[in-house]
Amino acid sequence: MLTKRQSDILQAIVRHYTSTGQPVGSKVLADNLPERVSSATIRNEMASLEEMGLIAKEHSSSGRVPSTVGYRYYVDNLLDQQAVHESDVAIIQNSFGQDFNKIDEIVARSADILSDLTTFTTFTLKPEQKMARLSGFRLVPLGNQQVMAIIVTDSGDVESQNFTIPRDMNTDELESVIRLINDQLSGLPLTEVLTRLQQDIPFKIKDYMHSPNGVLDIFDNILSHASSERFFVGGKMNLLGFSHNHDPNTLQALYGLLDQNERLSTVLDPLDDSINVRIGSEISNELLDDFSLITATYDVDQYGKGIIAVLGPTRMPYSRTIGLVSAFRQELAKQMLDYYHRYYDQ
Repeated sequence: MLTKRQSDILQAIVRHYTSTGQPVGSKVLADNLPERVSSATIRNEMASLEEMGLIAKEHSSSGRVPSTVGYRYYVDNLLDQQAVHESDVAIIQNSFGQDFNKIDEIVARSADILSDLTTFTTFTLKPEQKMARLSGFRLVPLGNQQVMAIIVTDSGDVESQNFTIPRDMNTDELESVIRLINDQLSGLPLTEVLTRLQQDIPFKIKDYMHSPNGVLDIFDNILSHASSERFFVGGKMNLLGFSHNHDPNTLQALYGLLDQNERLSTVLDPLDDSINVRIGSEISNELLDDFSLITATYDVDQYGKGIIAVLGPTRMPYSRTIGLVSAFRQELAKQMLDYYHRYYDQ
């Protein structure tokens, strides 16, 4: 455990470095510590902090920068969350000031708002799709053996994909199958619909067509897409501004990660319902060893919980960023609830 003076010095180093990006020397610390301390005493304390691995000397400069361990200690023990400025709250609320037709529109917009506020790369995930229920399927013929498969959920979400059907598949047969599926599966959770499509529905469809596999693949594909987790990403290009490594291959791998929802789900999965801060190797992805990740859930009552996350440099302003995430998740939850209430109260 650090002494009071060592804590003050580490806190001052983190605050100054995250604000300016410049290594911190004893003279700067002498001007910023809450009590008057000689430069010699400060240098001795800095040497002790360096031995503990909390700060490090950068190149030949006499100044020090926080280490990953130092950031961790700061976040766990020295962080005082800044109150979010009223102007930030107003920006958050006004940015949502429009009518949305789909949940995805709210969640996608929220990623952009949070990125603009933090200047970092952000991620948002809507509440768990296991809560969604099937309202109905439709198939729209497009000509040349092309059909558009449409699925509607009870939350108002609409998914559509285009497919090619076999030339020997009869349109009347397809319509009969769609009626059967809607009769049998409407109102069920999407996860249960997927299970039924693999278990008993194939046997029932055989009464309407000789080979049901092709049409079942259509339903299975669009359902899998509708029920899968999809993160919306805001501020992708911001990575270029705070990534230490500008190697083209590394940057390509980083941007590739942003487009892979399964890998993102592993990286961004919150530890609990509180706001979590993971620094460097704690993120468990070597591509992100030079980054910090702040994750949080937002609660939409009976409709489930979603995720928001901010990815930035290890020298991000933790107090402000955590404060913004805290305020933002409250407003996002409110926006989502307002949408659900409008939809269900119609």
